[in-house]
Amino acid sequence: MSAPASARPAAPSYAAVLRVPHARRTFATALVGRLSYGTVPLSLLLATQRATGSYPASGAVLSLYGAAVVFLTPARASLVDRHGARRALFPLAVAHGGLLCVLAALTWRTGAPVPLIGGAAVLAGACAPPLGPTMRAVWSDLLADRDLLRRAYSLDGVAEELLFVSGPALVGVLVAWTVPAAGLLLGALLLVVGTAAFVGSPAMTGPRPRTGGGGRRGGVRGLAAPVVVAAGTGLALSGVELLVLARVGGHSGDTGLVPWVLGALSVGSALGGLANGAIDWRGPARSRLAGFAVAFGLTIAAAGLAPGVLTLAVAMACAGAFIAPALTTAYLLADESAPASDRTRAGAWVNMAVNAGSSAGGLTTGALLGHLPLPFCFALTGAAALGSAGVALVGGTRREPARV
Repeated sequence: MSAPASARPAAPSYAAVLRVPHARRTFATALVGRLSYGTVPLSLLLATQRATGSYPASGAVLSLYGAAVVFLTPARASLVDRHGARRALFPLAVAHGGLLCVLAALTWRTGAPVPLIGGAAVLAGACAPPLGPTMRAVWSDLLADRDLLRRAYSLDGVAEELLFVSGPALVGVLVAWTVPAAGLLLGALLLVVGTAAFVGSPAMTGPRPRTGGGGRRGGVRGLAAPVVVAAGTGLALSGVELLVLARVGGHSGDTGLVPWVLGALSVGSALGGLANGAIDWRGPARSRLAGFAVAFGLTIAAAGLAPGVLTLAVAMACAGAFIAPALTTAYLLADESAPASDRTRAGAWVNMAVNAGSSAGGLTTGALLGHLPLPFCFALTGAAALGSAGVALVGGTRREPARV
């Protein structure tokens, strides 16, 4: 649904976004459910390690869970587009929450077979409801004004980043009082309660009608640029996290400084996201998307020349300032490229690309470390973002947009 013109505030601002009817309730309940995705991964890692006594086993279980969440996201989002959020999201949430409870039971005490834990983790990941892509599709339904929608996406991106910072902190507090498996129960509770309240919002729509005849669901056109930039951003982001660990450890020998340097990256991203939403941009979104990716890549490459930890932290804050704007613009471009009947799925492709790139970035960067000089590793990591910007620009010159 779209807010009537009389209901839309004249001044596009973050406050104006939250004054749109049903926006605050819908956004708040979605954030409660999405907080689960900030608590479950660390809880699963710690609980599996405690239950099996094996770091490789805990890493493998977490990887299986993450792969199931990431690579099946478009398929689950397609269910939301086809059947409506109310009919698709809540059953997924109940199944996911129930399997998290099974994982908690398996890992509450030591001795559970690793294959059994891994199988339950795959099933749980396969059922994870796509709350983020669905919320972004709802923003598009609520806000016909594109300037307001851009601010809504920026606000959504900053809030999501804060959830992924506060979630592990919440788990840290919890495990100080009880076993790590309790974090899985907390994640299940947050997800089911948040999703139930989310789908109960008056802003929630039913199945999205097909446009263009036939009812056949094919590829969504025009997603190559946002998907490639999202993947390049995710790859560079996870790579730079590992590089910061190597750089700080090699320079000062105190890895306790690493969270502070990476915290500067997160702060920069949050501030950049808020600034991106507040600026009244002119020009096409595709050009902005490529520009943010170029700036991110160049700043990462320059960070490899930082002479000390303080200057590295400043460089990370500067690099972070382009992360949220790049991802927000990628989601906006995906939304513009998709018909209403495929909005959730289009956003899910971008979401999948970020997470898939992030998974690949850690592996590729880890393979480079120890074989190449550290500044050169920073430069190659930045080149991933630069390369994605080139694809976005080249793709924009084609008459026939790519299908994803």
